[in-house]
Amino acid sequence: MELNLVLLGPPGAGKGTQATHLQRMWGIPHISTGAMLRDAVKRQTPLGQEVEAVMATGGLIDDRLITGIVRERLRETDCRGGFLLDGFPRTVPQARALDRLIVGRAPLVILEVACPDEDILRRLASRVVCSECGTNAEEGGEFATCHDCGGLLVQRKDDEEAVVRNRLAVYRDQTAPLIDYYQDRPTFCRVDGAQLFDAVSSDILKALQLVRRGW
Repeated sequence: MELNLVLLGPPGAGKGTQATHLQRMWGIPHISTGAMLRDAVKRQTPLGQEVEAVMATGGLIDDRLITGIVRERLRETDCRGGFLLDGFPRTVPQARALDRLIVGRAPLVILEVACPDEDILRRLASRVVCSECGTNAEEGGEFATCHDCGGLLVQRKDDEEAVVRNRLAVYRDQTAPLIDYYQDRPTFCRVDGAQLFDAVSSDILKALQLVRRGW
């Protein structure tokens, strides 16, 4: 059965790590708009040049631009059995656009991974990513290179405390209203993202099973 899933939650709540786990379990593509944009910046494409300054300060990309990127991605053949969106939508206008994009498909399942600001600041202060492939390293790991490609592990510029605090403020002001937009839907569910990885994963699977049972 087609699974169209949106992961919501503040930056650093662990959505990307959980998304990778869900991708393997369901065999659907994990579409991370953040990863797509960071790759464009790294390759200095026209899109990358357009969004680089905005990303460096933790701001949000223009609704029209990011919606166009997602529209094209959802048309690709690997999304026919479903998709997992991480980082989109981030505003109510983007959510309305996504509703239009999936007309005629299975219901949209919305999963909120909730996490307090202080936990996020602590996590991101110690998070490192691969400078080559962008893979997140395990929290608390002691390795200096990526286990996937051998690239050097570094802190992302948008994980610095001042930028994170700005990202959290942006989330509260512009993205948190998505909860109001979605929470009355029978396909909306919420888990506690402050738990350890395995506990969060277990709660996510239970929530998704309950939601899908009601279709």
